[in-house]
This record gives sequence, C-alpha cells and structure tokens, in this order.
Amino acid sequence: MKIRVGVIFGGRSVEHEVSVISALQAVQNLDISKYEPVPVYLTKDNDLYTGGNTGNIEAYKDIPALLRGAQRVVPVKEKGRFLLVPYPHKAFGMKPVELDVMLPVVHGTNAEDGALMGYLKTWGIPFAGCDVTAAAVGMDKYIQKTVFMDNDIPVLPCRRYTTKDYKDIESLIKDIEDRLGYPVIVKPVNSGSSVGISVAHDKEGLIRSLDNAYTFANVILVEHAITELQEINCSVVGDLDEAEASLCEEPHHTDEILSYEDKYMSGGKSSKTGGGSKGMASVQRTIPAPISDEMTKRIQSLAVRAFQSLGCNGVVRFDFMIDRSDGSLYLNEINTIPGSLSFYLWEPAGLPYSKLLDRLIDLAIKRRRDEDRVTFSFETNILSQSSLKGMKGSKGTKS
Repeated sequence: MKIRVGVIFGGRSVEHEVSVISALQAVQNLDISKYEPVPVYLTKDNDLYTGGNTGNIEAYKDIPALLRGAQRVVPVKEKGRFLLVPYPHKAFGMKPVELDVMLPVVHGTNAEDGALMGYLKTWGIPFAGCDVTAAAVGMDKYIQKTVFMDNDIPVLPCRRYTTKDYKDIESLIKDIEDRLGYPVIVKPVNSGSSVGISVAHDKEGLIRSLDNAYTFANVILVEHAITELQEINCSVVGDLDEAEASLCEEPHHTDEILSYEDKYMSGGKSSKTGGGSKGMASVQRTIPAPISDEMTKRIQSLAVRAFQSLGCNGVVRFDFMIDRSDGSLYLNEINTIPGSLSFYLWEPAGLPYSKLLDRLIDLAIKRRRDEDRVTFSFETNILSQSSLKGMKGSKGTKS
C-alpha cells in the first residue's frame, strides 16, 4: 500500500510564493510507486485547501479561481487516523482524505518558524523536517547565533534592535556607528529569501536600510559587512543520531548580497549546474564551490556540528561567509526548510531528488517511533479527590 504524503505549503509569509514553487517541485519528484502525494495549500489567511488544481503551478496565477475549484478542509484525528475533512460538510461532497505523514515545504514566519510544526505536533501526525524548537531557533537569526557561539561555531558579532530603538533613530544610528562601523548589513531577525536585507555604506544608506528592514519585522539584526566576501552554502540531511553534509556551492549574484531576485527570478542557466530549474534551483551557482579541499571539509564539518547543536531533522541548508582578506570563515545562518529543499546540492553527489525525499519521509517515521518510546503523561489521582473546592492552582489549597 502506498504511503499517503500530505505536502503542505503556502502560509502567511512574505515567502508564500516561493513555498508554492518549492512544494510543487517536491510533489513532482515523489516516487509515485511508493507514495501518493496530496498537495495541501495553506492560504495567506491560514485556511487549508486540497483537491482541484492545488497541484498545478500554473493555477496559482489566479488564486481566487484556484480556491473556487478546490476544497477547504480541516484536520481531524480519529481513532489514530489523520484526516483532512471537508469544511463545511456537504452530503455529496469530497470524502475525508487520510494522510500517513506530512511533508512541510513552507518558508518564513508564521510557518517555518515552528508555528506549523507545533500545529502538526498537536494534531499528532508524523511530519518531516525540524521539530518545533529547532524550527523556532533556526528562524531567529539572533538566537541561532547564541547557540552557535556556545558550540564554538564562528559567527560575526552583531547588534539586535527593536522598534523601540527605531523610535530614536539618531541614537540607534550612533550605536551602530560606534559599535560596528561602516559598511554594515541590516536584516530582519526572522525573515528569509533575502527579504528586507541590504548593505549600508554611510548614514544615508543606513537610514534606508533600517526603514526597509523594519517594514518586514519588529526586530532587526545589524552586522559589520565583509567587503571581500565569498558566500558558500552547504546542506545537511539527517537527525541527531546521524547526519551528513552535501557538496558545497558558491551562489552568484548581481549585487553585494544574494537578493530575492537572484534567488527566484534570475532564470539563469549554468553549464556547471544544469540550470533552468525553478525556485532556488535556478540560481546561477558553481558546484562544487571553488575552494580548497581543506576549506570544504571544514565547512562540511561545521555544518554537521551546527545541525546537531540545534537538534535539526530532515534537510537544511547552512550559508557560510569567507572573508577573502584574511581567510576567516563564519557561519551566517541556517535555512531549516531551504528553497527547493536544496536538492541541487545532493544530485551532483549521486543522491537524486526522489531519494532525498525518501530520506525525509523515513526520518519523519523514525522520529515518530522514537517519540512513541517516551512517556508524555503521568498518571495521578489528583482529579479524583473527594473535593476540589478551594484549589488554588497546582500547588494545593490555601487555608
């Protein structure tokens, strides 16, 4: 019997459209001899839809029409079965769809940041990828830095600012100038796909960068920008028991940073990468990265260590920075659900996308088996006491 895989994507995020591309790539690459993929579209209003044309990328050019032809559903757990039940119920409408496992392919806040994982965990269905804690920490660029530093993984020093700091922009600018100096890179603390990120070389540019970053987040991060920068990315797949690193890549970009347009709208091709794919797979890149074997091994080792220090699961991508002026290496950030699931970093090493998806589903089922061996309840008779009158919380009564 085939495993029915719910591929959930979309969500209330500035990376909503990127998620659609990544997810439908995954749907197309699931081995249909083993799996029955079920596209599950999460709208920007956080409503779930399936059926109709939810698996057709062209249909997302007109989302209202797409939704009219699809079925809104709600998740229900019934006697150990995980169902998507039509809502509102219609006597002769779509029957409930049973799922065995979920494959989240979401990007950005309100989804990738642990919110969706918490929902799936509460529902009780096995799901691929990072758990709630790793997802939440991995989305916050500041918190992940603290974890990396505690595990002796090199990161750039940074400053974290809130909207309260933004109200006194002159003091904010002075603090940045005094502590970091120019140039600086300004970024929302919890966004991905380079949304809201820019480099500032002077005060005027810094004001523009701050205005831009605060458009997308209430908390921002500022770091000193490396002027002689080489960006290197590396993916990791596995769990706490076993993890391995992919080949390294050097992505190419048209500006000081790899922009949203570079990542998703370049449509570029490269003889070295077999370009022409959609999503992150269409970025112009060099694989393997033009770095020494020693640097490659160091990056791969740090990537695996960072993966397990965060308690990750599934497939992630780490973005590294090399300062060409002195050869220093820094871990920039983790992408807990990377665009296109970073399949393009595994295929050149002999792991086809379909086999990578096999790994993710196997890891999801393995985690469920591991969790089933842990006790999550403690039987007591506290609620069977003769009288609960006067109870003042879990610590007892007040006389």
